[in-house]
Amino acid sequence: MTKNIVLLPGDGIGPEVLNEAVKVLKSVVGENTFNFEDHLLGGCSIDAHGTALTDETLKACQMADAVMLGAVGGPKWDDPAAKIRPEQGLLGLRKGMAVFANLRPVKVHLDLADASPLKAEIVRDVDMIVVRELTGGLYFGTPKGRFMEDGKEKGVDTLVYYDYEVERIVRLACKLAEDRKGKVTSVDKANVLESSRLWRSVCVNTLADFPNIELEHMLVDAASMRLISNPRHFDVMVTENMFGDILTDEASVLAGSMGMLPSASLGEGKNGLYEPIHGSAPDIAGKGIANPVGMILSTAMMLRYSLDMEKEALMIEAAVEKAIHEGARTADLGGTLSTTQMTERILSAL
Repeated sequence: MTKNIVLLPGDGIGPEVLNEAVKVLKSVVGENTFNFEDHLLGGCSIDAHGTALTDETLKACQMADAVMLGAVGGPKWDDPAAKIRPEQGLLGLRKGMAVFANLRPVKVHLDLADASPLKAEIVRDVDMIVVRELTGGLYFGTPKGRFMEDGKEKGVDTLVYYDYEVERIVRLACKLAEDRKGKVTSVDKANVLESSRLWRSVCVNTLADFPNIELEHMLVDAASMRLISNPRHFDVMVTENMFGDILTDEASVLAGSMGMLPSASLGEGKNGLYEPIHGSAPDIAGKGIANPVGMILSTAMMLRYSLDMEKEALMIEAAVEKAIHEGARTADLGGTLSTTQMTERILSAL
């Protein structure tokens, strides 16, 4: 049965890496398995339509079997005073698709242990997954904005979580841990934040349904230090929106480059949003040197979580592993391969 996939190339290097991922996808599953539909999101949508996310694009994404996203943003749209920003499109898309859980696996390839800025003995054998709550917290809480009060301007953001939002993300983390090492680290700031105290208490209550899961609580500042000093400590990490945003970027350097890591954003249904964790990298856009691996591995996650194609997902992951083992490297990994050449090595490994 033909699957409908919405492609959101976005800005910067987004179109470049998405194009390569589609090549790999077609190679694995054939030309006629998917119906691809292109739409604009982010800065390019602002330029074309005056908004970062049109109603038409959101509806197409809601109706699709899965959505593949390149990246959004760039200096052109970075004015802090701007009313419309590319990131608004991404946040609106996540909310509109009701994808509340962002899964970011961090696995250090044995052959890339020396590519990390950390010592090889620290990052070797790291294999963890960060489960980030995606539709609550500071990014969505209200009131939000800049206001005048007594002749002075103030900026306001509101950090708010409901118990059900915490429970569903923790429950998902526990289910993932059941198929891994059985350990969940919940990251919060319960010594300061009331929302974190709620988070921690809901974690404890939810774990009653998972007697075989080991739960530990860790403050976010301690977690950020542990990620650098002993990343092998972690198996499944679950945390709120902003903490997860920051910690996953920090964790990306363990693998040697942010360009290596994929992500999946999931909700209650099968439809998901799949994107590499890197940004639009405007400094290298158009040069043909971006690392496509994060986007290609995101495609593997799409096959696994949205399309029930586990065998094909494993094929892509094995091909990436083989290409890297045989020395395939883009510039961010100290190599000389172009974006297209890296993809060709992966296709050859298939």
